[in-house]
Amino acid sequence: MRRIMNTNSILKRLALFLVGALIIPTFAAADIKMGIILGFTGPIESLTPDMGNSAELAFKEVSDSGQLLGGQKVRVVRADSTCIDAAAATAAAERLITSDKVVGIMGADCSGVTTAIANNVAIPNGVTMVSPSATSPALTTIADNGYFFRTAPSDARQGQVLAQITVERGFNDVAVTFINNDYGKGLSDSFINAYKGLGGKVSAVVPHEADKADFSAEVAALNASGASILAVFGYVDQGGNHIIQGSIDSGAFDKFILADGMFGESLLKNIDGDLSGTFGTVPGTDSKGAASFAKMATSAGIKGGGPFTGESYDAAALLMLAMQSGGSTDRAALASNVLAVANTPGEKIMPGELGKALRILANGGAVDYVGATNVELTGVGEAAGSYKEFEVKGKVFSTVRFR
Repeated sequence: MRRIMNTNSILKRLALFLVGALIIPTFAAADIKMGIILGFTGPIESLTPDMGNSAELAFKEVSDSGQLLGGQKVRVVRADSTCIDAAAATAAAERLITSDKVVGIMGADCSGVTTAIANNVAIPNGVTMVSPSATSPALTTIADNGYFFRTAPSDARQGQVLAQITVERGFNDVAVTFINNDYGKGLSDSFINAYKGLGGKVSAVVPHEADKADFSAEVAALNASGASILAVFGYVDQGGNHIIQGSIDSGAFDKFILADGMFGESLLKNIDGDLSGTFGTVPGTDSKGAASFAKMATSAGIKGGGPFTGESYDAAALLMLAMQSGGSTDRAALASNVLAVANTPGEKIMPGELGKALRILANGGAVDYVGATNVELTGVGEAAGSYKEFEVKGKVFSTVRFR
């Protein structure tokens, strides 16, 4: 009798264990890791916090929607590109890819480090990069195997637009200084060729470095040209700002032509002198999507009209929509779907509508992501782009028009 009871007891306990095992909750899949690599230190460090936060705004929107690959969440891993140190940027990207195992990368930012990361780490490992701000014309022809994209337009176009504006404003003789790297050289060449083609004269071309202690020699050489205005193709927090300050202090120049790398509130805040009459360009649009994103960004504590913030949101959004379109976290599948979600055909998607886009894609539909910057990528995966023409009035960047 005792043996029978013991046997029954064992059977009952086994049954209870099996039932319990069936109702133990299953653990959710691990978060999807996405990388953000920007120059959080270095010559554009005043710009990158809002850029990074704009990208995270898109990643959070996707996570909160509950629509990504059946409800998965995104976990962001940040890394510092430094903007100018290619070796440090490559090492940081390698950690993202090999140690953190990110599926894709929003970034990098400056053209030189972006090229280094793409060639040395991302492309060899089959990891998609979408840069919001790398604008060197050389990136148009990079051998990327379909893994590099950018939501910022090439400086081949910015140089042409800026040259046209300079001529329209009546300046027929300019001096040019540029940061001595891929970005500065590419933009300088584009501007000079376009400006000369329009009949303008370039009296001096002087490169500069980002981290020198003294720029008096460069300023003196530029001043000796006799030009009435100086084009500064550099970085807002290192190099370019010192060239401008040195020019004002010495009386060499009091008006300047600026491009996207010099557009930032820190310039107006830190320069001692009046920059009124200074003008330039930065990627931008006055579209419905731009206005919508500006409201979203402001609500999140981000400067809505800041440089490359819309491009950063859009870069992150494209990565997420391409992943959903591919139906997995497979890196190759993500890369192969970026152009499909960025361009027609499909339902147009604006900022704040990423959950809607994910549902459409999950149900087999198509989307045409418009986003904050009127995204439309060319066959090589870069934005055709539009530009905001700005002018400094007192201590304010004033929008003139969009081109």
